[in-house]
Amino acid sequence: MTYPEIIAQIKNRVFSPIYYLHGEESYYIDEICEAISQSVLNEMERDFNQTVVYGRDVDMANLISMAKRFPMMASHQVILVKEAQDLKKIDDLLPYAENPQPSTILVFCHKYGKLDGRKKVATKINKSFILYESKKLYDNQIAGWISEYFKSKGFNITPNASMMLSEYLGNDLSKIANEVEKLLIGLKSGGIVDKQEVQDKIGISKDYNVFELQRALGTKNILRANQIIQYFASDPKNHPLVMVLPILYNYFVNLGIIHTLSDKSQRSVASALSINPFFVNDMLTAAQNYPFSKIVKIMNYLHDYDARSKGVGNSSTNDADLMKELIFKILH
Repeated sequence: MTYPEIIAQIKNRVFSPIYYLHGEESYYIDEICEAISQSVLNEMERDFNQTVVYGRDVDMANLISMAKRFPMMASHQVILVKEAQDLKKIDDLLPYAENPQPSTILVFCHKYGKLDGRKKVATKINKSFILYESKKLYDNQIAGWISEYFKSKGFNITPNASMMLSEYLGNDLSKIANEVEKLLIGLKSGGIVDKQEVQDKIGISKDYNVFELQRALGTKNILRANQIIQYFASDPKNHPLVMVLPILYNYFVNLGIIHTLSDKSQRSVASALSINPFFVNDMLTAAQNYPFSKIVKIMNYLHDYDARSKGVGNSSTNDADLMKELIFKILH
């Protein structure tokens, strides 16, 4: 089942006796767990019928014993197993999964990894209950996710603003959701959030951010690019090299993909790169400025400077100087 389908069932009070939520993206795991926590029982019922345990602190025998209990003055009891990745002997859950207590809702939150799909218990849960894998989004999917999140809250966001947020906040969906909630405070539902609003409320510099650095590199504006990296150097805490490098890497990967396309129409490029058509013209201009052979060299530079930023073959050059060297090589 998909995340929206699971949430819809929970809202309609259609519950599964077992939920095994696992995967690299913690956001969806937390959201489903919270939905179950808030939807199954009312506030008074939770005191006696909702239990939170942690995988490192509970053994499977005790967990199954808890699951077999009957609820007290409620239709269900809920057991939330946090950090289920630390739970030992998960295979011992199989007998319970064959005959679960109907009034118990047992929720496993297994983060930053997956349950081995070859295990019999995984096969059983997947067949009869809910085994949901929460997958990390690719970086080029984040801006679209942000747009959809705004829509779910009754707002719209311009393509420029969603791209700026994705590049500034990275791919941590929980962090993005928290920042968006702050941004929406005081705004009227139905409004459109633009780049200026993001800059003002999130605290992103209007002129000096990674989004503007990409634009300066794409147009080969040497002066502008150097102004931006000088600003980054003056504020290394908020503009670390480790944050800039992945964004530049994805940017030049996309330029390389454009060179491989026989059809370079706006629709074709937008589809191939999974980006909003709004950005295609800028990407096409940048691709013209960087031949494929140059892009290959840039990718090697990015790998090299990523290693050097982590201390490989570099004992003295700081991040600011590394960034200046890298940008010089990209532009020349």
